[in-house]
Amino acid sequence: MTEAILLVGGKGTRLRPLTVHTPKPMVPAAGVPFLTHQLARARAAGVEHIVLATSYLAEVFEPYFGDGSELGLHLEYVTEEEPLGTGGAIRNVASRLHSAPGDPVLIFNGDILTGLDIAALVDTHRTTRADVSLHLTRVEDPRAFGLVPTDGTGRVSAFLEKPQTPEEIVTDQINAGAYVFNRSVIDTIPAGRPVSVERETFPGLLADGAHLQGMVDSTYWLDLGTPQAFVRGSADLVLGRAPSPAVPGRRGDRLVMEGAEVAPDAKLTGGTVAGPGAVIGAGARVDGSAVLEGAVIEPGAQIKDSLIGAGAHIGARTVLDGAVIGDGARIGADNELRDGIRIWCGADIPAGSVRFSSDQ
Repeated sequence: MTEAILLVGGKGTRLRPLTVHTPKPMVPAAGVPFLTHQLARARAAGVEHIVLATSYLAEVFEPYFGDGSELGLHLEYVTEEEPLGTGGAIRNVASRLHSAPGDPVLIFNGDILTGLDIAALVDTHRTTRADVSLHLTRVEDPRAFGLVPTDGTGRVSAFLEKPQTPEEIVTDQINAGAYVFNRSVIDTIPAGRPVSVERETFPGLLADGAHLQGMVDSTYWLDLGTPQAFVRGSADLVLGRAPSPAVPGRRGDRLVMEGAEVAPDAKLTGGTVAGPGAVIGAGARVDGSAVLEGAVIEPGAQIKDSLIGAGAHIGARTVLDGAVIGDGARIGADNELRDGIRIWCGADIPAGSVRFSSDQ
């Protein structure tokens, strides 16, 4: 059976303050650490052995997931002492793989929420006899991504940097962050130094005449690298737009975790999550947002497309729209925070003192 490497070593800098105390893959999405959804989908596709390539806050993962037996998996953990990049991280865990040289190894990133048909990607790899196969997805505006054009058979013909002019946009296909490598290819990646698969490994393989196969799968795909994307991904999991067997409850407009208290006249919509021990007061309106463990939303607050960190406190009648509130922060009553503003962990904003957005 195919085994996998899961790359979870990134610092999640773009997600701060959410990642100050928590590595990005462990930030809750739809009530459980995001990584839970990835592991569950891999298991559903038949993967049994996964090696986690950890680095930032590496000590958090194993106490939570253990050996993986509760998910029907065998999990192992390898920690980078120094950041090694995507390729270096893959090479760094190679000794834990059980695969023979010609066997396929699934590799995926710890910050991508996707409906990818994992079994189909592995099958494509086998039937085309590729050295490496890549999940590709199509996007309306590819200017922020590296482009991956393919020929009529799906074989990758180039890896192009982010296009700067309209003439450089030769395809709408981008690297979606999931791969299948032959084990023998992993063993050719240089050991003990940083390596980027996107900038070094893949172009090098192509130049050497290796067979790199692309499989376009344009089902749900979202890079959770920003707070706004992370909130959207969590809501989409609750709403059922993004697939996962790990959502702890029925799909619908809201997900209220065990131990949360929601006032009878509070309204939770748009895939909102109330985490364990969260308290949402009378008349509060929470739309498309994630309220993490132990957070308190006082009566009459209005919250939209926002993430409220663990143990944070939102005062009565405060309005949040597109805001990110760090763990343990206190926002007093009658404040208004909008447009992507981020409040650091433990910050204390007095009542009625703030009516601004991040671009003012």
